Amino acid sequence: MQEITISTPYINLDQLLKWAGIIDTGGQIKPMLEDGLIKLNRLTVSQRRKKIYPGDIIDIEGVGTYKIIAE
Repeated sequence: MQEITISTPYINLDQLLKWAGIIDTGGQIKPMLEDGLIKLNRLTVSQRRKKIYPGDIIDIEGVGTYKIIAE
C-alpha cells in the first residue's frame, strides 16, 4: 500500500488522482468510475468529485491501493 500525503482537510477524488500522477487528465477518471474500478474504504465510488479525507483508503483495480495521510 502506497501513501499519498495531502496538506488540505480533504481533496476531491479526481484532483487526488491527477496530483498523485495516477491519471493525466480529469476525463480519464470517468471510464474508471463507470467500470467500478475505484473503491473508497471498500465501497465502489461513482462520483468523480467525492471528497477524500486523511485515513481513507483508495483501491484502484489493476493500479494499486493508496492510503491518504495528512501532511
